Amino acid sequence: MKKYGIIFGKNHELSLLELKAFSRRFRLGVRILEEHSGPPNASYAIIKAKEDIERYFRFIGGSIKLVRIIGEGFETIRSLEYARLFTISMYGRDDWRLWRRLGSMVKKVFKEKDPAKFFKPAKVYAMPSELILKGFPETKDIVFFFRNGEVLVGETIRITNPFELKKLDVERPIVRPTISIPPRLARIMVNLSEVRRGNVLDPFCGTGTIVMELLLQGLVAYGSDISEERIKDTRKNVEWLRREFKVKHSASLRVCDVRKLKKCFRTRFDAIITEPYMGKALKVKPTRREAVKIARELDRLYYQAFESFGDVLKRNAKVVFVFPAFNLAEGGIYRRNRPWLDELGFEVIASVLDRDDKHKIVREVYIIAKR
Repeated sequence: MKKYGIIFGKNHELSLLELKAFSRRFRLGVRILEEHSGPPNASYAIIKAKEDIERYFRFIGGSIKLVRIIGEGFETIRSLEYARLFTISMYGRDDWRLWRRLGSMVKKVFKEKDPAKFFKPAKVYAMPSELILKGFPETKDIVFFFRNGEVLVGETIRITNPFELKKLDVERPIVRPTISIPPRLARIMVNLSEVRRGNVLDPFCGTGTIVMELLLQGLVAYGSDISEERIKDTRKNVEWLRREFKVKHSASLRVCDVRKLKKCFRTRFDAIITEPYMGKALKVKPTRREAVKIARELDRLYYQAFESFGDVLKRNAKVVFVFPAFNLAEGGIYRRNRPWLDELGFEVIASVLDRDDKHKIVREVYIIAKR
């Protein structure tokens, strides 16, 4: 077991939930030693994990950096591997003067071997896009974690690639932002399912974001949608993915009403991962009364969908499902309870909001197990 730092993305709670599921999925033995909340992209956890986490980190969606901890205290700088170009990332402190002082300290040590210089990121920590543009991993990101009067020193060894995620999002043939989820969220949802192998279904596949992520991760992907046009969209995107990302396998795609999955598939699924129809786009934030009415109407569809899920899921299989929540005109948020899930033989394991205050409808990501 080695000690690492994990830098979370925008949603600390969702990233932490994913990290725990990611550990179980790939049997990484992650033990969280401490966690620190902060601004988006600056929250972090110090963990112990098997070294395999370095190999599997490319499959994580809600964290942006994996940092190998080298030691404690500023004297650890002398143990750093030389780099001609480097930057400094600080977490737990926001002080440009300290950032410059640390950069000068590292530069002084490196110059004992060869010339070196450091570049200034937009904040006191470097984002993955900045590192890639500067030539990561040859360009090093030296990381300082400040906590309780002590400092841990490490080096970033893995990052998520925002340019790859952007390509998956906007360069595929069919892009429909109003009905698609971000590729990063699709990746998070796959991890939350904890499925490592087997058959996985997205029964509201839309333009295929989740199906594409399943294929990228080597899973057996199935997609269905009530709309023949959406299935054509998904098929075009999958063929593009296979060409652009050298994916060998394709997906099984069918036009199917989510309420009749048993008629469409003879397969028993190891997981269902999906974002369903979330209602018509809203021009303004709803009142609580309006939100209750919309949610109640949508729940008629969701109830029938989960009845159908029970027909095609294996026992103990998980469903990762996005339910709508609503930012209200009068302030606050409306989240609906769904006791009918228990009646249908499903158990809610966890739920977390993926909230943006600007949006009228926001996502509430559920992890649900079939009993």
